[in-house]
Amino acid sequence: MPTTPKWLTDEERRAWIAYIDLSTLLDDYLNRQLKRDARLTHADYTLLAHLAEAPDRALSMSDLAERLKITRSRLTHAVTRLEAAGHVERRGLPENRRVQLAALTDHGIRALEHAAPGHVAAVRRAVFDVLSPDQVRQLAEIAESVVEVLQQDSDTDDPTALPWRRR
Repeated sequence: MPTTPKWLTDEERRAWIAYIDLSTLLDDYLNRQLKRDARLTHADYTLLAHLAEAPDRALSMSDLAERLKITRSRLTHAVTRLEAAGHVERRGLPENRRVQLAALTDHGIRALEHAAPGHVAAVRRAVFDVLSPDQVRQLAEIAESVVEVLQQDSDTDDPTALPWRRR
C-alpha cells in the first residue's frame, strides 16, 4: 500500500527551488568564466585541482572518479581530452599494472596556475562577496550536514550502487 509522501512546506519548497537555481546558475557562471579566461571547463579545472593536491600530483583513475563523483567512462573521456592538451598524462603503477594513474604535467600545473586567480575571483564575486561571515559559516554547516547524510547513504556493500564505483 503506497504511503503519502511528506510534502515540502512552502518555505522548504522555496529553499529547494533556490538551491536548484543556485546550483545551475553557479555552475554555468563558473564554466563560462573558465572557458573564456583559461579555455578549461569547470569540470576540467576541478579534475586538475584534485590532481594538484594529490601526492606526486597523481591519482589512480578509480580514486579520481570517486573524488569527482563521476563515472569512470566520463573520467576516461575527460582525461583523454586533457591528455591531448598536454595537461595530464596516464601511466601505469609499477607494482600493479592493472592500476592506471592520471598525473598532472608541468603544462597542467601552469594551466591551473593561470586559471586559478580568475576562478577564485569568480567564486568570490558570485558567492562569498554577497554573504556575511555568519552566512558563510551557515553555508558550510548546511553543506557538510547534507554531504554527511548522502555519504552515509552511499556507504553500501554493493559496489555498483554508485556510478563512480563501478568497474
